[in-house]
Amino acid sequence: MHMEPGIVQGAKIVLSYGTATVSFGIAAKLALENVKKSGALPLIVKTMLTSLLVLVFFEIFPHQPVGVSEVHLILGSTLFLIFGAAAAAFGLAFGLLTQGLLFAQFDLPQYGMNVTTLLMPLFAMAFMAKKIIPQNIAYKDIKYMDALKLSVIFQGGIVTWVAFWALYGEGFGIENLTSVFSFGAAYMSVILLEPLIDLAVLAGAKALNSLQNSVYVENRLFNTAK
Repeated sequence: MHMEPGIVQGAKIVLSYGTATVSFGIAAKLALENVKKSGALPLIVKTMLTSLLVLVFFEIFPHQPVGVSEVHLILGSTLFLIFGAAAAAFGLAFGLLTQGLLFAQFDLPQYGMNVTTLLMPLFAMAFMAKKIIPQNIAYKDIKYMDALKLSVIFQGGIVTWVAFWALYGEGFGIENLTSVFSFGAAYMSVILLEPLIDLAVLAGAKALNSLQNSVYVENRLFNTAK
């Protein structure tokens, strides 16, 4: 989901500063709600963990340039289910920034676009999770189809934002449309794999009963909303 340098440039890139600001505003709102419930320290610890995991996802997990961007296995739904929306949002943002500072400085000008592309689908997924997952079901007990729906929202959102930035930056020419389509087709293949990883991680969480009342994982991981 890293936008290739030069796709959006000049005055047009200012829009990415605005969308990133909105994204951080939503993340801050979620963080404040989280702090009120559990305190600041658990959120800090969860953010550190998610940031490290995101860095691993970007740098160690397989990734392949396709069309206008790169295909990554980001596991946004996994982070959300285990650590909650606020920690997942800050983990994605800080992990992406750390990668840019340490390993890919050429990506820093595109940071506003890239962080928007990650966070907005996460927020959409977190909102829809309230409707998809019944209140009497803990996250550890969700089924494949529910995990698949979350993955479709997150990964589909990433593809939509990448397409938006590409079309916004370079227009609707055949070459650009072909690049956007090839990226989207490749990226959506992740949708089939991510739910399986979600369920495998959740199955592992079931065995860790010591985490059931922990403030360092998402409360819904072990508990229902009722």
